[in-house]
Amino acid sequence: MEPRVSIITIGVIDLDRAIAFYTAMGLEPGMVVPDDVAFFQMGGLLLALWPRAKLAEDAGIQDSKPGFSGVALAYNTRSESEVGEMLERAEQAGGRIVKPAQRAFWGGWYGYFADTEGNLWEIAHNPGFPLDAEGRISLPA
Repeated sequence: MEPRVSIITIGVIDLDRAIAFYTAMGLEPGMVVPDDVAFFQMGGLLLALWPRAKLAEDAGIQDSKPGFSGVALAYNTRSESEVGEMLERAEQAGGRIVKPAQRAFWGGWYGYFADTEGNLWEIAHNPGFPLDAEGRISLPA
C-alpha cells in the first residue's frame, strides 16, 4: 500500500455557505452537485464539502453537535507575510480568526482560523519545511 491522502471530506451544515467561503478563499469548485457535494482541487488532493447528515449516514454513525473535533487542516506558506495575508483573506470570506499570526515555539510564524462551519485551519510558515514548486513539503533529512 502506498500511503497517501486523496480526498479530505468536510461535513457541513450549510453547503452553499461553505462553497461560498472556500470560493472566496481562492479555490475553484471543480464539480458541484447542487444540495449534495462540492469538490475543489487542492494540489494533488481534493477537498470535498458534503452535508453533515449525509456524511454521518454514509459512515453509519449518528450525527453529533459540531464542536472541537480534534482535527486541524494546515496550509504552509512560502513566507511569514503570507500567513497574515491568508488569515485576513479567511476573515474577509466569513471565517473567524482563532489565533492571530504570531511566533511559534518551533521558530516559525503561524495562526489559526475557523471556517464558516468551525473547522480549524492552521496557516504556517516553517522555514525548516521548504515547499517545492507544486507546494509540497520536503521533510528535512
